[in-house]
Amino acid sequence: MRRWQKFAIGTAAGIVIAGGGLFALDAADRAYPPPLEQAEAVSPEVLDADGQLLRAFATPEGRWRLKTDVVDVDPQFIRMLVAYEDQRFYEHRGIDVWALGRAALQFVSNGRIVSGASTLSMQVARLIEPRESRSLSAKLLQIMRAVQIERRLSKGEILDLYLTHAPYGGNLEGVRAASLAYFGKEPKRLTVAEAALLVALPQLPEKRRPDRNLKAAEAARKRVLDRIAVAEVVGDGEAERAEGVTIPARRLQLPTLAAHVAEAALRKDPKAIQHQTTLKKQVQTGLESVARAATMKLGPKLSLAMVMADAETGEIVGEVGSADYFDASRSGWIDMTRISRSPGSTLKPFIYGLAFEQGLVSQETIIEDRPADFFGYRPRNFDMSYQGDVTVREALQLSLNVPAVKLLDAVGPSRLMVRFRRAEVRPVLPPNETPGLAIGLGGVGITLKDLVQLYTALANRGQPVRIGDGVTNMPGKIDGEPLLEPVAVWNVADILSGVIPPAGAPQRGIAYKTGTSYGYRDAWSVGYDGRYVLGVWVGRPDNSAVPGLTGYGTAAPILFEALAKSGIAATPLPRPPAGAVRIAQTDLPISQRRFALNASGLLAASGREPSPQIVYPPEGAHVDLGAKAGDLSPLMLKLQGGRAPFRWLANGKPLPDLSRRRTQSWMPDGGGYSKLTVIDSMGRAASVGVFVD
Repeated sequence: MRRWQKFAIGTAAGIVIAGGGLFALDAADRAYPPPLEQAEAVSPEVLDADGQLLRAFATPEGRWRLKTDVVDVDPQFIRMLVAYEDQRFYEHRGIDVWALGRAALQFVSNGRIVSGASTLSMQVARLIEPRESRSLSAKLLQIMRAVQIERRLSKGEILDLYLTHAPYGGNLEGVRAASLAYFGKEPKRLTVAEAALLVALPQLPEKRRPDRNLKAAEAARKRVLDRIAVAEVVGDGEAERAEGVTIPARRLQLPTLAAHVAEAALRKDPKAIQHQTTLKKQVQTGLESVARAATMKLGPKLSLAMVMADAETGEIVGEVGSADYFDASRSGWIDMTRISRSPGSTLKPFIYGLAFEQGLVSQETIIEDRPADFFGYRPRNFDMSYQGDVTVREALQLSLNVPAVKLLDAVGPSRLMVRFRRAEVRPVLPPNETPGLAIGLGGVGITLKDLVQLYTALANRGQPVRIGDGVTNMPGKIDGEPLLEPVAVWNVADILSGVIPPAGAPQRGIAYKTGTSYGYRDAWSVGYDGRYVLGVWVGRPDNSAVPGLTGYGTAAPILFEALAKSGIAATPLPRPPAGAVRIAQTDLPISQRRFALNASGLLAASGREPSPQIVYPPEGAHVDLGAKAGDLSPLMLKLQGGRAPFRWLANGKPLPDLSRRRTQSWMPDGGGYSKLTVIDSMGRAASVGVFVD
């Protein structure tokens, strides 16, 4: 056989053997892949609306291992890490042959390990498949796994795994967990000193822990900064300056904000890694700081809850379920935002809103605050005294009970409950009871979340929104009729914005109401501006009485402090809608100058059903409906007395339909003077002349 034939046969055999070897290696690689699925076990995270960490939960084995990607970390840290650990990381395929040869030569020459040859890929292999022994077989397996990992993942994905799993002492794993524990911040922006420490710790995490061995941590950081390749990354003089920076000597707690919301998020989807909420971290931090400070003053066994919602979107931006989630003496695990309690006087604004809407009263209408008997129900004021004749405005600001019950008797408790249902809120009545007058003074059960949902209508021009719970239920607008008409809403806000803040509280331009339940069991305060609503509850979770507990004295100061600490700028209350004016008592129609309806809705003085009276607009009023701008808006007409149905006429021309309601919407043809007339079913009529501007 000729020489060239032998060479050809040998070459072919070599190719076959090499191919067979490669095939065998590929088959082995497929049969025994690296356990990358183990790397997927990370700490569940609860995030705010902007993706900021609110709370993390440990892995099943008790590790704080937060998923970290390259984009989550300061780019300079990545450059320092590669420069110190694996300078040819982006060039090799899992094994740095030059580093491996250098390490072997140094071992032979010195009889000991002088420098390592582990690449970042090899370190990732060790992290996701740890082995206690450091034998030659373990190192060979690590090398093989590094090659396998490089075949499956990009360099960026390999870095992601290292950043997530690198050990930092104790139960800290990953750069994010370490940065939060030692620096109290995410690693998105790191100083040179901070980055160098995070590069140094994973080599000997237990021996170099700053909270246990500060000197070792300082020496390890210096070793990183002294490396020439690292110095080239950070720039001239930066390494020297970083060496003089003090290293934190204690480990901080990872964020534990929004405990109850976080628990609800995990119950919603236990397998998810990240849980998005509608909360804002800045707001949540502020509310919880106020809750902690208030807890110190409240006394033992008392708890508190807060809910802050965006009245336009319905999103809950801050929520505190209890004074301290981990305080067993206060039953901190109970989310008091979901517990039904007596709301005290906090429902009164809606009674007054209905009375304004129906034209029964104006702000300056005189109403009596004297002892009254409503078929055996005798409401009394909180301080057991009576004010006599007061205006409706004063009655609401002072939260007088008798006037509120009188108005509720006139508008009807059932009608009030119907309005609550428009906001998808259903207060809980005592068993086997129908809505009665007691609901105006807290004789129903309602949750703090539902109360805040009701008040979103007052902050949103009468239109309620669904606030959800921050996690499981999506917020949004509620379709259907408004809770109250805009003019009535404005009247309520105009009154409540005049309530004096608690002593020492900052002026913030909000409308707010307080409430205290029967027996001093619950203290409430709800405030709103033109965008946000904040509700506060204080009491004992076991519903025991707390002598001296009041809405104004206990809950209102917390409300104002929480608004100040929330970090949200105040939004002015909405401007008055068309037709909303505060009319002096002397300029009111005779029928509105004094409220004197009895339980049957009739004038107490006359003893018979009164004739119809147009209470809005008043005679001779100038009403700005946008006539000058050429964009007219409708005018709401209101009457008092008379017998339904009613026929309305504008300038002698009947409006389209008969109405059984005491309100009617009228769209004028243009500006100028108009005559409005109403005729009831008995033929009695009333008229006013108005000027449309």
